[in-house]
Amino acid sequence: MKNGGNPDDISVELSSRRTGMSFQRTRMSADRTLMSVIRTSLSLISFGFTIYQFFKGMREQNIITRSGAPRNFGLALVLLGVLMVLFGIIFHIQFMVGLRSERELLRRQGFIHAESKFPYSYTLAVALFLLVLGVATLISLWLRAGPLQ
Repeated sequence: MKNGGNPDDISVELSSRRTGMSFQRTRMSADRTLMSVIRTSLSLISFGFTIYQFFKGMREQNIITRSGAPRNFGLALVLLGVLMVLFGIIFHIQFMVGLRSERELLRRQGFIHAESKFPYSYTLAVALFLLVLGVATLISLWLRAGPLQ
């Protein structure tokens, strides 16, 4: 072996590094899952808002006289999008807390070095922003007041 190193020590070191990198891959996978929740939620919220506004405009122009069912459907889609992003955020936070604690346990036991940072998720920040925006949209549509009317 190079520099007279023990083959078992090198094998343990490589295994430790692979395990450490697997935590990074798992973290990135959780971010990708949250991104897919964001995409779906954004689609539901925007489609619900569009349906609501479309039928509101038709009613204002007296093209239709009743728009209760389409309005309620639009509201339901916005609500579904908001709930979906809320549960996605909750799941992501719970998963990341568990992953961080597992990583810390392995670091304390000496199985991984954990020298690299385990950064906070920018995807989570975007999801929180979408949650606030979705709730504001829902309130605005529900109360028929606010900047979205």
